[in-house]
Amino acid sequence: MLMTRGVLRFMAIGLMFSLVLVLPVNGLAAEKELKIGVLGVMSGPAASWGLVNKYCAIATAKMYNDKGGVEIDGEKYKIKIVAIDDKNDPKLAVSGAERLIYQEGIKYIIGPNCDPTATSVVPVMEAGGAMNTAYCFEKKIYSPPHSNTILGMVAYFQVAPIMVSYLKNERDVKSVSFITWNVAEGLHTRDDTSKLCEENGIKVLSRNVTFEPGTTDFFPHMSKIVPGKPDAIGICNPPPAAAPLIIKAARELGYKGIMFTQNAMDIRPMNEIAGAYANGFISPGGASTPAIRSQYMEDFVKVYKEVVGEWNDEAGTKVYALEMYLATLKLAGKAALNDINLFKAAMPKLAIDNPFLKEKKVLQFTGEKWFGQRSQIGLPIVMNEVRDGEFKALFVQPVD
Repeated sequence: MLMTRGVLRFMAIGLMFSLVLVLPVNGLAAEKELKIGVLGVMSGPAASWGLVNKYCAIATAKMYNDKGGVEIDGEKYKIKIVAIDDKNDPKLAVSGAERLIYQEGIKYIIGPNCDPTATSVVPVMEAGGAMNTAYCFEKKIYSPPHSNTILGMVAYFQVAPIMVSYLKNERDVKSVSFITWNVAEGLHTRDDTSKLCEENGIKVLSRNVTFEPGTTDFFPHMSKIVPGKPDAIGICNPPPAAAPLIIKAARELGYKGIMFTQNAMDIRPMNEIAGAYANGFISPGGASTPAIRSQYMEDFVKVYKEVVGEWNDEAGTKVYALEMYLATLKLAGKAALNDINLFKAAMPKLAIDNPFLKEKKVLQFTGEKWFGQRSQIGLPIVMNEVRDGEFKALFVQPVD
């Protein structure tokens, strides 16, 4: 079919217009972009874990972009966050990782959040030449021969010895019972922590009470624990929405002892659901408590609230992921934007002042003790206690 001159002229104008859109404006060079992926659970009962990753990345990117971007080898890059919800489904995590790597061209990814999803994407990261910062407790993915996955938080097996020692020596705890989220992370946490308790002379009264994902009524569960009158109740790896429900059920059944967990929590549902019942609840956190925040952390909190509308204490842990990517890329140079081997080579050399803590502390990759290589962000262990609707830092110490 022959085209009329009018149609040809219209097509030519359209082509010229489309070309103009990609040309530099006013003689300025095209803006450089650094894409960072976020892959995690952003819906369902554990949604808070992935959403906090996403919001932290967006807030950090905004802080850099408002100042022109991140500078690497003298060139500025605007940071773009691409987030995918894996719904805590390993199959969706794999497809999400493939999309980020192959369709979006992303080399640095934050997440996933749970053992099944984090382990499922390891082959994808390795085949696609990408790095990811995961939030799961499966040691093998951070250990040789694997080297593409970084642990982005303090793991339960690092917190548990410190928690048990504190409960025994500072709180005179002589007996404990556990309630456990019936997933791999929860069961591993319970088994290791109960073993530590026994080794330290703390009697384990009950360890077989578990709850399924989506549980909202915890009175039947706590009715099996509270009558035993343990000095402390350990809640093993609860989703942020479940922990305050468990606390409330225990307190309404008359429990007055100590309650604790080995993973970071969110103060908002604590206050909204458990209220005053949450007083005395102990959990690890990040650089979130006002007493230990640097001015940079205060600025981040402000931007995070602007992005999300409210603060989440778990952001004090997850703020580290993107900052460590950027700091390492600055050290490795712009060639590392597309070559993760250069990034890996720079990881053991990185040592900067922790930008989030008021007290001067070195921030670097760690983990040799646990994984045989530096495959963990060396954020500090901050032990918090809920007091009058806020987390208060009990103490801060290095992970190693």
